Amino acid sequence: MAIEDKIQGIVNWLALKGSVLVAFSGGVDSSVLAALAYRALGDRAVAVTADSQTLAPGELECAKAVADEIGIRHEVIFYDELNEPGFADNPVDRCYYCKKGLLRELKQLAERLKINTVIEGTNFSDLKGHRPGRRAVEEEGAYNPFVEFKVTKEEIREMARILGLSVADKPSMACLSSRFPYGQKITEDALKRVGYAEDFLRRSGFRVVRVRDHGGIARIEIMPGDIMRFMEIREKVVSGFKKLGFSYITLDLLGFRSGSMDEVLVNQ
Repeated sequence: MAIEDKIQGIVNWLALKGSVLVAFSGGVDSSVLAALAYRALGDRAVAVTADSQTLAPGELECAKAVADEIGIRHEVIFYDELNEPGFADNPVDRCYYCKKGLLRELKQLAERLKINTVIEGTNFSDLKGHRPGRRAVEEEGAYNPFVEFKVTKEEIREMARILGLSVADKPSMACLSSRFPYGQKITEDALKRVGYAEDFLRRSGFRVVRVRDHGGIARIEIMPGDIMRFMEIREKVVSGFKKLGFSYITLDLLGFRSGSMDEVLVNQ
């Protein structure tokens, strides 16, 4: 099916829902979904962003800006992930507890707003690999238009370009809890440190970056093509990270790859 046909199919599908609440992070997936929901339903579509301890610095402001760009009504709620039972201990299915709690909050808001359906941006490519949050989506009855229409990540980016969205080429931004090895307890201070560390590197000119926190050891992932440039500011990075409280600072020679913490699961 052509991209334009998938766009129209999703718009038609959403229009039949009557009203929708969009789980909206401001990333490319949820932004395209919000834009299509707004096209289908206008003021009967509401985008909702959860402001939580795991949201990276600047992402809430980005979500507000993109919602304004789309024109969709935008609500912000606070979701305390660290108090969600089972989350802070960081088990292998951590994302299940997070998604379960978040969808509970979104469903309660949808009920107050008299909105029929909660939708979220899981895409067809996301069905591969370790995705415990998918089970929560199914249990809570949220809808995934991108899964329904078999829309891949690359097709979503193409949709974003067709729709003229500024986030079309925005790098993926998983929540900060993904920066910790499974079993290592997640705390608010640790989340802030990782967030500040990644922001430090972005302000230093690195667009795609992850700082993995291995109990005070920072494992930095950047694009392989950026490694030589990184070495030019090595001392600046070491100094900055030491001030944030990291004892050791390392550079992962494999470079950035999404979900690198899941690699240990494959090897078990």
